[in-house]
Amino acid sequence: MTNEHPYPPAFRSGDLVSVSGRLGVSEAGALVPGGFDAECPQAFANLEAALRSVGATRADVVKVVVYLTDIADRDGLNRVYEEFFAEPRPARTCVGVASLPYGGVVEVEALARVRDV
Repeated sequence: MTNEHPYPPAFRSGDLVSVSGRLGVSEAGALVPGGFDAECPQAFANLEAALRSVGATRADVVKVVVYLTDIADRDGLNRVYEEFFAEPRPARTCVGVASLPYGGVVEVEALARVRDV
C-alpha cells in the first residue's frame, strides 16, 4: 500500500477543517493486524493526527462519518467513539459499505470548526 494520494489528510479553509477518510493503517502505511478491534482505534488515532496537522483537535470536530464493511461492528464503533470524544460528542453518521480501500474494515472522516480564542 502506498501513502501517496492526490489529496491531503486534512484541509483547512478559515475556521473549517475537512479530514479525508482515515483508515486503520500504521505509520508504515499497512493496515494494523487484528481486524476491526485494532483498525478502529487506529483510524481514530489517524483522524487525530490529521486534525493536528492543520491546527485542530478532536474537541473541534462537529461531524463524523464512519464507513463499516460489517455493520455488526457498530457496537464496537460506539465504544471507541465514546472513548475518543468527550461530551458533547459531535454528530455522527455510520454507513455500511461493501468494501474499503486496501481491504480495511473501517474508515473515518470528519468535519471540524476551529474557533479563535
